[in-house]
Amino acid sequence: MRETEIVSQYSHNAPTGFEAVVVAFKRAFVTQCHPKMLGALLLPFVVALLGAIILLWAFWSPLTDWLVRETANWDMINYVDQWLVGIGLFSIKIYMVSIMAAGILLPMSGILGLIVAAVVVMPLVLAHIEKREYAGLRRQGQMATVVSGWNAVWVGLLFVVGWLITMPLWLVPPLAVLLPIFWWAFAFTRMFSVDAIVEHASSEERRLIWARHKRQLWLIGGVLALINLFPPAWIVLPVFSALVFAHFNLEALRQLRTQQVIDV
Repeated sequence: MRETEIVSQYSHNAPTGFEAVVVAFKRAFVTQCHPKMLGALLLPFVVALLGAIILLWAFWSPLTDWLVRETANWDMINYVDQWLVGIGLFSIKIYMVSIMAAGILLPMSGILGLIVAAVVVMPLVLAHIEKREYAGLRRQGQMATVVSGWNAVWVGLLFVVGWLITMPLWLVPPLAVLLPIFWWAFAFTRMFSVDAIVEHASSEERRLIWARHKRQLWLIGGVLALINLFPPAWIVLPVFSALVFAHFNLEALRQLRTQQVIDV
């Protein structure tokens, strides 16, 4: 009769739970200060900036014209607008249309920069930290480029569709803040959780890490989404996010591989 005994050999110093999240952020901050990682900031920022310029140039006028026509049919907005103009203040439609147009176009360029960070910058991040902190962690991923590219595409498309569909709910005050946080947390978590270990982990290892650390991964994505609310952070956030998820996932993978299966 055969029996399988799982013997866990986790190091006593290995971070777990919330501590693992804090450690990942600390390691990412230290790594981000390396000249090579500072140089890596340039690519996703330039892509996002060029994307924003092109989108604003090509779609600002058609989009604002369409929004003006659509908001003309919103009775509540018309009532509030007439009331504000009547008491000598301002037209809410002028500002609302501009804010909505920016709220549509700028996130599109942001998700493009995030995709570049996931597909192009992440391999550079992994090569950099692998030598210094995760030496000996064998690469067992298969078809890493295909998996990474497909993951970035479907996450990016779902982000865009979900963002646009839920934008009308921004008229409900709490959702105007909660929805952007949710969608950016989704983008950070689902995109980088795969790309951070796709080269090192097998598909089964990726499933195990996601099942065991789902809460911590979503916590990391949520914290990054909150940071994303502040525009100056947009310069560093794509690469810094890649570093946080890379440190967390590679450490989780290293701990996972300390388990040995002994057939008795």
